[in-house]
Amino acid sequence: MDLSVQILQYIISGITIGAIYAVIALGFTIIYNSTEIINFAQGEFVMLGGMAVIALDSIGHLPLGLNFLLAILSVTLVGVALERFTIRPARSSSPITLIIITVGASIFLRGMAMMLWGKDALGLKPFTGSDPIHLGGATLVPQSLWVLGVTLVITVGLQFFFKHTITGKAMRACAFNRRAASLVGISVNRMVLVSFALSAAIGAAAGIVIVPITLCGYDVGIMLGLKGFCAAVLGGLGSSAGSILGGFLLGILEALGAGLISSGFKDAIAFSVLLLMLFFRPSGLLGPKQVKRF
Repeated sequence: MDLSVQILQYIISGITIGAIYAVIALGFTIIYNSTEIINFAQGEFVMLGGMAVIALDSIGHLPLGLNFLLAILSVTLVGVALERFTIRPARSSSPITLIIITVGASIFLRGMAMMLWGKDALGLKPFTGSDPIHLGGATLVPQSLWVLGVTLVITVGLQFFFKHTITGKAMRACAFNRRAASLVGISVNRMVLVSFALSAAIGAAAGIVIVPITLCGYDVGIMLGLKGFCAAVLGGLGSSAGSILGGFLLGILEALGAGLISSGFKDAIAFSVLLLMLFFRPSGLLGPKQVKRF
């Protein structure tokens, strides 16, 4: 295969996985803006979305669209429970304590998933067939279009939500100044709850659309969550546009590195990018210039 075709193929693959990283990074950003903590259970929302849709597909024989919605709803309830029963009781604690709580929640959710579905990786058939689409010598599987389409819908939907709805504007106000928002009558606790529900929902959507491409198991959320965090830091933690940019950049860099150098460097590339950003530009590419340190 010609080198230019190979590079095109790697870029296409990178855009697909980068879209997932971007959605996961958006989940990190939404919760960070409302609570100033890093939710390390975000990857488990992705895992639960994938496992939930597989379970519904195997036992219910319901239409795909209904399975999609039910899986998102179930994971959203998990996100609500996480905030209500773990984060809210400790809301007066330091950010580091709250971050440790999310790590513990991640371990708990992973253990529950292992008990429910076992240790074997499970899969799901593609939503609209598996015949590849040819683009300039490279190939694109139809499921990748689902990934990109859902990412686009989530991105546009979030922009509309934050700019044109009362709840979205209230969440933006809390992100800008929580104390001022509470003084004008905005319930900060409610906005934090909505942020967890929203991040769980979009994480679940990412997990659902990627299942037909990569198998899903109880432990896939660990690496996906870390890659999403790397994307958020790359783009600028707290910036929605930065999360999207960071996700796609990380996906493309990862695919090119794995294809042109070695697949063994696939995971190392993400963490190398994370370290470089923390050393030389901790605010990220599009993040605020002033970074708060705890």
